Amino acid sequence: MATFAHITPERCGQLERALTAAGLTWQDNGNQDRPHLLTYTVTDPAGRRWSIAAATSNQIVPSRPASLWEACCPQARHRSPVLSARAVAAHIRDFPA
Repeated sequence: MATFAHITPERCGQLERALTAAGLTWQDNGNQDRPHLLTYTVTDPAGRRWSIAAATSNQIVPSRPASLWEACCPQARHRSPVLSARAVAAHIRDFPA
């Protein structure tokens, strides 16, 4: 069974700081204590809305333990691979318009 024990308040803080540093507007749904329900909504420079969710324990690769987040943009019909906080923020910021 998939778990989300890897999503801690510290990991959420890392994502939040990475999104802010990338100049992205974001908000969370307030479910940090229930990571299986946690999502962040992010607006990219082109005005598209992205949803970031925690990867399940089954999606995490041991050689990349910081890669915990997956982003999806229905408007662009795009889902990112599982990435680190900094990489997912850069992926959204730099996604072609």
